[in-house]
Amino acid sequence: MRRFYTTVTVAAGNRILLDGRPVKTPGRADLAAPTLGLAEAIADEWSGQGEEIDPRGMAMTGLANAAIDRIGPERESFARGLAVYGESDLICYRAESPAPLVARQRERWDPILAWAGRRYDAAFEVASGVMHKKQPEATVERLRQAVLTRDAFALAGLSHLVTVSGSLLIALALAEGAIDLETAWAAATLDEEWQIETWGTDAEAEKALTARRADFEAGHRFLGLL
Repeated sequence: MRRFYTTVTVAAGNRILLDGRPVKTPGRADLAAPTLGLAEAIADEWSGQGEEIDPRGMAMTGLANAAIDRIGPERESFARGLAVYGESDLICYRAESPAPLVARQRERWDPILAWAGRRYDAAFEVASGVMHKKQPEATVERLRQAVLTRDAFALAGLSHLVTVSGSLLIALALAEGAIDLETAWAAATLDEEWQIETWGTDAEAEKALTARRADFEAGHRFLGLL
């Protein structure tokens, strides 16, 4: 839609105002952030719009809307759905060959797995190939609790990291500062990187990977502003 406002401000309670009126989420709740930093980032997105409002350039706004409208009312259910990724985590499934790929997976994924084992006092089953290997129930429960303790806004940011990477463990390690963004992205896209090196790429694949990277960075930035 066309831009309909002139000024953007942050009011008491970290609410976003357009020309002095509160912005509403799609669910008609006030758009407000838990921290001033996030509120200012959302305000900057609204200020930066041109004559047309483009939601694709408003990642912080979109995640805040999701936290308020979608996650908040069903926080525990949403968290349990996200925790399911820990039952078949990407980094627990390794290639059987070729040897250089196996070595690269070990190099990038083993440190994250070791961190998760220490952090959550959990043991992980690692499988070669694609056949499902069940994780110990105690491990699944500890990962579930690690997700359930987060509030709606933290879950909104974490969900971007999990769904883009396919790994709850990579997402938790990044969210808790155990690894940096580049390390997390390299771990999350190891298989794509290998495929590109082996078979090359095309414009559509590059476009999709760029979009995934933008979503991943948005989730990371959102969490950093909480």
